[in-house]
Amino acid sequence: MRIAFDLDGVLADLHGPFVKTALRLFPEIDPNAVSSPEVAASPPEEDDDAGVPVAEGTPDRLVTDLALTPRQSDAVWRSLAATEDFWATLSELEPGIIARLAAVAEEHRWEVLFITSRPRVAGRTIQRQTQYWLEQRGFHLPSVYVVHGSRGRIAEALQLDIVVDDRPENCLDVVLESSAGAMLVWRGQRETVPASARRFGIAVAQVVWTSDYAHGGRVIECRVPSAECQVPSAGCEVAAGFRCEGRVPRV
Repeated sequence: MRIAFDLDGVLADLHGPFVKTALRLFPEIDPNAVSSPEVAASPPEEDDDAGVPVAEGTPDRLVTDLALTPRQSDAVWRSLAATEDFWATLSELEPGIIARLAAVAEEHRWEVLFITSRPRVAGRTIQRQTQYWLEQRGFHLPSVYVVHGSRGRIAEALQLDIVVDDRPENCLDVVLESSAGAMLVWRGQRETVPASARRFGIAVAQVVWTSDYAHGGRVIECRVPSAECQVPSAGCEVAAGFRCEGRVPRV
């Protein structure tokens, strides 16, 4: 099975340093306004000319949820982009998840890819910073793709079976423009999950690793009934890492 993981908001914690920087630069911001895990979980697109993210490219939810003006949001991203090898400094969202993912991939013969649209920052290339980050946490020889554009077309071009992402719009692209299934990692309140996720059969998980599953835990806990799920059932069963309400994968 070929499975691709997005990084920020799925495996890497971008929310923490973004909020810390925002409060440092703008202490008048109410900390409660930036407490939601969805805030700045993913980076914005970058300005190809300037090489740094700009407020105009920031998804609306990043600006409104943070109660930042476009100029403030731009100032935060520019501060982060000036940090040498910033992408190599992030923490794991779930401690030990990279090593666990590597072990499960080896056990079940997954072909794992990491895809990201991270903007450029000071230091090494995005790919090298990301590879270093993954290797330091236990995933050796990682395949990292820095991509832009429709995740659905990317999934089709890379012949992926499943894409795991924290952006609903990316998951929607995957199910509409490719033959792959999509898994949405949503760390906010379950009632705030976009209706389009269930309408289009996108699987939704709150964590990437669940410790309460049989045999010591599994990567990905899905709660989408099988009748609504678009993830190929054979992929679930081969992976032996997905729990469904309507279908129990073979181990």
